[in-house]
Amino acid sequence: MKTVRLHAPNDLRQHEEPEPVPGPGEALVSVKSVGICGSDLHWVGEGGIGDANLEIPLILGHEFAGVIASGGRKGERVAIDPAISCHACEFCQKGKPNLCENIRFAGHALEDGGLREIIAWPEECLIPLPDLLSYADGAMLEPLGVAIHAVDLAQLQAGMTVGVFGCGPIGLLVIQMARLAGAARVYASEPLSHRLAAAQRLGAMEWKPGRQVDVAFEAAGEDDAVEDALKSIIPGGWVILIGIPSNDRTTISATLARHKELTIQLVHRMKFTYPRAIQMVEDGKVDVGSLVTHHFPLEKTREAFTFSHRREGIKVIIDL
Repeated sequence: MKTVRLHAPNDLRQHEEPEPVPGPGEALVSVKSVGICGSDLHWVGEGGIGDANLEIPLILGHEFAGVIASGGRKGERVAIDPAISCHACEFCQKGKPNLCENIRFAGHALEDGGLREIIAWPEECLIPLPDLLSYADGAMLEPLGVAIHAVDLAQLQAGMTVGVFGCGPIGLLVIQMARLAGAARVYASEPLSHRLAAAQRLGAMEWKPGRQVDVAFEAAGEDDAVEDALKSIIPGGWVILIGIPSNDRTTISATLARHKELTIQLVHRMKFTYPRAIQMVEDGKVDVGSLVTHHFPLEKTREAFTFSHRREGIKVIIDL
């Protein structure tokens, strides 16, 4: 089977490898669509993300969908939850599998991800994909899950005003989720004109300095966006940090945050969101399709990452 591995920063290579053998509770999946995430760009550009560094050649890809190729569910179209939690640790027992102490996550650290023709993955993580949703839609369910989880953490209430700082795929999905949660107004801040235009098509208004909001979501991974979020928020408000900074550091104005007595909440992936995500896309309440702007075949993965790094589109999908 064909795979693409990251050997070093900016060193992606295609390989021919044996098909994996499914273990207990696993099934083979023929991968059809893989989304390129901002965290994947960190891996390629920097050889790591946060406290995780490239130790062995790694197959990236954690936003993916395909069709089951073995076992009793053979032929079933599925979205693939990239997080394999242990179900046994304290945090799993508390209903927080995204904080699992023993978590395995596709395309991260030592766990190979979806940029390959066949993957063996736990059946419990293979989520049935309705016929109405394409494989690219299925790959978009993971970033939508992050947006759902972020809005859940914000305790957003109907009638509140919201600011979204950074309008890549996650920010654009947060805009939609905030509107569904009843936000009276959603303001968007984004330096790239095509992404700001996408935010406006989804119902957001352009944020201008001086406008204040009840809840601010930062989805850029940049200190400038964090600073704008802090400035925009009303005293006593909530700031939700979703973006991942390239240097593993986020800097804030302590005086500003303290004087406003802000609550600053960070987001780590998602939990229990796939059924909600699927239902909202199937019902047409969330638009994921228009966020997918470019497709590349697996053989052009390097070109796909180069294009994604330039941020000329929104979501790039690799098709197998």
